[in-house]
Amino acid sequence: MNGHGFSFGGAALQALGSGALWWPAERLLVVSDLHFGKSARLAAVGGAALPPYEGRETLLRLEADLEATGARRVICLGDSFDAAGVESLLPEAERLWIARLQAGRDWVWIEGNHDPGPVALGGTHLAELRLAGLVFRHIATPEAAGEVSGHYHPKARLVLRGRVLSRPCFLMDARRLILPAYGAYAGGLRSDSPVLDALMGPEAVAVLTGPQPVALPMPRRR
Repeated sequence: MNGHGFSFGGAALQALGSGALWWPAERLLVVSDLHFGKSARLAAVGGAALPPYEGRETLLRLEADLEATGARRVICLGDSFDAAGVESLLPEAERLWIARLQAGRDWVWIEGNHDPGPVALGGTHLAELRLAGLVFRHIATPEAAGEVSGHYHPKARLVLRGRVLSRPCFLMDARRLILPAYGAYAGGLRSDSPVLDALMGPEAVAVLTGPQPVALPMPRRR
């Protein structure tokens, strides 16, 4: 299991290459912005036609992370579904797949701005969750302290030897940790965007996802 270990809010955590956050002491896996049903929602409103495979790709990655970590608890940090009620548009095979992953696990859906939580599915539905000194919510707040959130889908853009590299990333400073989007079609916001540049402290670090997660100073506006 590839991951970058670090300490945050007194907890020993790992940023996994998949974009998930692993908390070994709590046997807790955290993922954000799954955006299940994006292709189905766009098709329903006559939007851009996307291949209807994002759910399968996301579930394959999530299943692999659950098996690799042996997680007994899961927190989904909001925008798990692309719109309220869109879980009803998912193929039955994907709904059953989610149910299988939930079986035997403490599963929490945090409310997002796209969805209030998939109430038709099992699990606990909360606006936020506090656990052992950390607080899990969808959108970062100005008064953050030990806060773990998502929402922004952060990406880091680097220029290396004349080539541009862009990867989803975790962003972390002394008070907040923002997870990348876990969903296959989620897109992203560059870390040097004005909103993320203003939100993160001067000491902020980006952890790039991929086969070997890499930590580096957060790329910022120049």
